[in-house]
Amino acid sequence: MTGRRRTFSRSTFLPGFLRGTGNGRSAALAAGALAAVASLTAGCGVVPGVTGGSGDDPIVVMTWAPVGTAATNKPGMPAFARAYARWINSKGGIDGHKLTVLTCNDHNDAVSAAACARRAVKEKAVAVVGSYSQHSDAFFPHLEGAGIPYIGGYGVTTSEFTSPLSYPVNGGQPTLLAGLGKVLAGSCSGPVALVRPDTIAGDALAPMLDAGLKAGGHDKAEDQRAAEDATEYSAQSEKALRTAAGGTAAGGTTSGGTASGGKGCVVPALGDRNGTFMDSFRRSRADYPAVNTGSVLGSVDQTVIDASGGGSGPYEGAYVTGWYPVESDKRWAGMKKVISQSAFSDTSIDPSDTGVQTTWIAYNVLRQALESLGDGEVSADTVRGALNSGRTFTTGGLTPALRWRFTSRLAAVGFPRLSNAEVTVQQVRKGVLVASQQGFVDVTDTMENADVG
Repeated sequence: MTGRRRTFSRSTFLPGFLRGTGNGRSAALAAGALAAVASLTAGCGVVPGVTGGSGDDPIVVMTWAPVGTAATNKPGMPAFARAYARWINSKGGIDGHKLTVLTCNDHNDAVSAAACARRAVKEKAVAVVGSYSQHSDAFFPHLEGAGIPYIGGYGVTTSEFTSPLSYPVNGGQPTLLAGLGKVLAGSCSGPVALVRPDTIAGDALAPMLDAGLKAGGHDKAEDQRAAEDATEYSAQSEKALRTAAGGTAAGGTTSGGTASGGKGCVVPALGDRNGTFMDSFRRSRADYPAVNTGSVLGSVDQTVIDASGGGSGPYEGAYVTGWYPVESDKRWAGMKKVISQSAFSDTSIDPSDTGVQTTWIAYNVLRQALESLGDGEVSADTVRGALNSGRTFTTGGLTPALRWRFTSRLAAVGFPRLSNAEVTVQQVRKGVLVASQQGFVDVTDTMENADVG
């Protein structure tokens, strides 16, 4: 996650009115966006300039993500989108239409994100699909102006859960932290330390983790900010260890914290920098009593676990919440088939990467929306109409059935478009990330009770 406070005029993750500022502007933006969609839906059909397929014309879509930056990178998402296009076109396309996938590097900056969106409009894309960008203030105005739906964003900004042109397939970081808090409340007898990016996006993590902890009868976590692009985290890891150990260094005396003297937990949620943090953590932990760890997918996957020492590393025993089943689950067979047949040994496409998995699910939603149009015109307008029709979209059991409304139960805490508040719970056992419990855990009630004031 990226985006420093000085860069933005509007918050990510939690809208301004939930943070005690920007009440009028947030309400006006939401009302304006809803009015715009109502106008487009009730108007005269295709929005000028966004027709994406008629007759035998190819259907144009776009996927974007940051690649080669100093912060979070998701190269597997555009790479998989290109592989998906090759694969689906080898099968005859979608309802006889070839699929043209444009990809764009948003470089983790607002200028590039806006440029990607402008290109999507210029190239008459009917949707932006399976993408990652935390610069929603830069790209959503262009998509909303052209009526282009945003299907399956990674869930890293508030706008993905507020814009009526957004169709998220997961619950973003808020659901992961809420779910993790519920799990850790029962497994951490001592204090919990959250280490997260010192960014606007990172500001939303603590309230959701605390909501989960509270649901399980545990005290709030200590919220520790850290630079997202640091090259080492020795000071942060030592502070987190002191907190989780209740103030005890090796041979010292415990003081303060929840269940003083119990085994606490350290929760790093630093995205691509989690590995860097754990390097520092591993060097420091010998000086402190044993603590547990927990994290969220996106910050931890099997590759990170392997690189940190596997079964002998700091993640052993850690609980990890995710949006989807573990990578070894047979429900990923379709995605793996696309990779094996059409990725051409592209090493950037990792089937355990949640970005790649999100892109696969998003393209399945797109395919169903396009197939529902039959012989009708394919445009951003008609694709959006299919998504707004009230029908459910299935994902082969990788998520609950998806359906988007203009207002969800979580509208009161700033997420009116969040239609999937279910997470999976996984654990590292003998160095392997495995399912800790079967099925999904719904954290809607937990999020509704979050203290986001």
